[in-house]
Amino acid sequence: MISVSGKRAFYAVASPSGSVSSVSDQVQFGINEWVVDEFRERYRRDPQSVDPVWRDYFRASTPTHVVVDRDRAAAHSDDADLVTKAIRVAALIHSYRVRGHLAAVTDPLSAKSPSGHPDLEPSGHGLDAADLARAFPVDGFAGRQVMTLRDVVNTLRDAYCGTTGVEYMHIQDQQERRWIQQRVEGPQPRPERAEQLRILERLGAAEAFETFLHTKYVGQKRYSLEGGESAIVLLDALLERAAQVGVREAVIGMAHRGRLNVLANIVGKPYAQIFDEFEDTVDVRSAQGSGDVKYHLGASGTFHAAHGHAIAVSVVANPSHLEIVGPVAEGVVRGRQDLAEGGDGQFSVLPLVVHGDAALAGQGVVAETLNMSQLPGYSTGGTIHVAINNQVGFTTSPAGSRSSRYATDVARTFEAPVFHVNGDDPEAVVRVARLAFDYRQAFCKDVVIDLVCYRRHGHSEVDDPSITQPAMYDRISVRPSVRKLYTESLHNAGAIDAREAERAHQSCRDQLQRAFAETAGAPSPAPESLPARADTGATVRRAVTAVTEATLRRVLGTQTDLPQDFTPHPRVLPQLQRRAVMLDGGNVDWATAEALAIGSLLLDGVPVRLSGQDSRRGTFGQRHAVLTDRRTGSQHTPLNSLGPEAARFEPYDSLLSELAVLAFEYGYSLARPDALVLWEAQFGDFANGAQTVVDEYISSSEQKWGQRSGVALLLPHGLEGQGPDHSSGRMERFLQLCADGNMTVANPSLPANYFHLLRAQGLDALRRPLVVFTPKSMLRSKAATSAAKEFTEGALRPVVPDPTQDPARIERVLLCSGKVFYDLDAHRRASGQDGTAIVRVERLYPFPVDELHSELSRYPAGVDVRWVQEEPANQGAWTFVDPRLAPLVPGPVGCVSRPAASAPATGSAHRHAAEQQDLVRRAFA
Repeated sequence: MISVSGKRAFYAVASPSGSVSSVSDQVQFGINEWVVDEFRERYRRDPQSVDPVWRDYFRASTPTHVVVDRDRAAAHSDDADLVTKAIRVAALIHSYRVRGHLAAVTDPLSAKSPSGHPDLEPSGHGLDAADLARAFPVDGFAGRQVMTLRDVVNTLRDAYCGTTGVEYMHIQDQQERRWIQQRVEGPQPRPERAEQLRILERLGAAEAFETFLHTKYVGQKRYSLEGGESAIVLLDALLERAAQVGVREAVIGMAHRGRLNVLANIVGKPYAQIFDEFEDTVDVRSAQGSGDVKYHLGASGTFHAAHGHAIAVSVVANPSHLEIVGPVAEGVVRGRQDLAEGGDGQFSVLPLVVHGDAALAGQGVVAETLNMSQLPGYSTGGTIHVAINNQVGFTTSPAGSRSSRYATDVARTFEAPVFHVNGDDPEAVVRVARLAFDYRQAFCKDVVIDLVCYRRHGHSEVDDPSITQPAMYDRISVRPSVRKLYTESLHNAGAIDAREAERAHQSCRDQLQRAFAETAGAPSPAPESLPARADTGATVRRAVTAVTEATLRRVLGTQTDLPQDFTPHPRVLPQLQRRAVMLDGGNVDWATAEALAIGSLLLDGVPVRLSGQDSRRGTFGQRHAVLTDRRTGSQHTPLNSLGPEAARFEPYDSLLSELAVLAFEYGYSLARPDALVLWEAQFGDFANGAQTVVDEYISSSEQKWGQRSGVALLLPHGLEGQGPDHSSGRMERFLQLCADGNMTVANPSLPANYFHLLRAQGLDALRRPLVVFTPKSMLRSKAATSAAKEFTEGALRPVVPDPTQDPARIERVLLCSGKVFYDLDAHRRASGQDGTAIVRVERLYPFPVDELHSELSRYPAGVDVRWVQEEPANQGAWTFVDPRLAPLVPGPVGCVSRPAASAPATGSAHRHAAEQQDLVRRAFA
């Protein structure tokens, strides 16, 4: 209910019966005085007529000498005033909980306190100086039932307006809100001396590392943590807490700001190794990968806590694409959690994601990743997000980089609490770190720490930030480091001797100097020339992918062997019944071949994970990996009924995202080399939205970081008159990235080849990414099927030869890949052109040189060889295969395709049909 009194609007929530959970919960943005009056009058007439919570409230706020008597209401004006003002006190408490962060002193560079908000003043709630000494019921605030207004205000300011600001009232769950209130609305004692010394030591190590590098490697980029050294204290406190409660591992995803410091002082990467990277002593004659800059590299180590506990910790390698590491780290964590025994996976591995303020607000993948946090296929039990808030991007101030007040506001959408903390108060940083960790453990939800600090240098150390932020950098230039400020604070409190602090800091510098002495001046080899690099392609797969007929029948038996009380959808059951008998008919279709591949891998002990938009059913209604009971809505996964000895199949419908989801699956594949990890695009061109993952991780991570992934991409592809956006999987883009044997790219036309590709990917010990351009119309084409023996006796055929028995009669060889084969074959049959052979290239990379040479050598010398594709000439496989065909074909190889075009396909079905007919005609002309 809403009412207006004078110029002020008041709002309260209550049912007609007055039923409430607590009186303070009724106060949202102020008070509705006539509601209070109504309940008070009802209470006076008959205390039993109101809810017990209201009854207790009026009883507590009514002086004991007052007799409840309607006829003597005038004698009780003090009572009425007390009740009204008690509600106003509740409104004041609520305002601080909602808006107290606006008055928190979280900016270490600010010369004055924040202006706050009118709702944080008692006068804004009709309370004045005369009320400060009055006692009011406070309904359990700060663990008390009655407090003076002065104590209430002091407690609120200490809790919400110190060097920590808290945002949590956007959380809908009352239990979560009260949990936070119980921990922030009370005394916050300073830590013991031993802990203070630990904080000082961590600050000293962080500062010494940065200043040492700044002195020794002048002008080299390192993306310093100076100004934000409390980030090391924060991570130290988080990992200390995690180790204490038995968390076995922490995985950190972060961009380049402060990465070297974290690697050295948290992960334990040796100083000497970092200095080696600055010295750039790599042997340029080595052909082993391209490597990467030092502030992109990952590392693993062991964090040793102050109390003797230890925890494994790793930092995930990351490109310069900032926030993309977030979902990768989440995938790594989920993979390791799924491997954990005993069902405590979410509490065995802790995800930590470190953000920059500008990237956190600016990169859309952040929202995508947060959206994963509570989804069954992607949850990691809550992530602790840390924003190293420099209050500036590269050169852009917050006013130009976000429309929200805080860089962290995106987290409010997902009901994550946000703790803003002044980076120059390291003790508050430690308190917030522990609070955030405990919240994560209690509620298995994401939580955000906004570490408000500054950047002492420019975006990189070669920048002059005073050009764009002169006033800000005038303040920074004269501001002592947080270590110096904290040392002074401890010295003034008598907790430490200044000389003792300096000796500890000097010890850090001496340790750095010793490591530097070991590496400085090491000469880099100077070869006369760089080594020649040849693309030899990937190692040929040796896994045996054929299976027995008994295995195939066991897998197909799951399709119709449903639980006794399960009612399948009447449109789905016939598909499952046809699938179950396909071996007998001899024509195995694509969906069945896929089920056979997955099921047989499960029987081989290989877990399989599949995710994508609508992947459980399949975009084209072909898969039905998970069945839904028509009556009850319960779900059943047929392939998980293969028996207890089989591995698990985990199919998930993803959120409507490509970028974050593919990044997650890539990360998952790093953690689970034992599993087949499949990501399916709804249509192949939807992979456009995940291009960063393809470029920076899938195609190049082994070259840059020595990091192998076996993730497999399933991209529905084929020009079928559906328009520019549902036709092409952008094959040309993937092929352009192929080199150094980095992945497998295939465009199969046979279900059996698809089966063998998936099985090889799941069984091969040398995992590399797989990209399969999967069918759409071929899913239900009777021509595009495979015989049973191709699964039990065969293997992957990179090249499918023409079936001609008399190759000497062949005058023309059409090379093609994928669906276009069936159009060409249909025309050949219809026109009787037996002098034309059609050869299918099923695996495009590694390019099947030997298999293709063997096939082409069957035909007469000088035979007319043409490449045929349905994609435009500047797209598809042509530009990739052309130079690779040259050594295999004596004469020129022509290309029959659609003309070069900026769009992949026409939007007109009639025009598409005409183009396809013309393309096939020209292939045979």
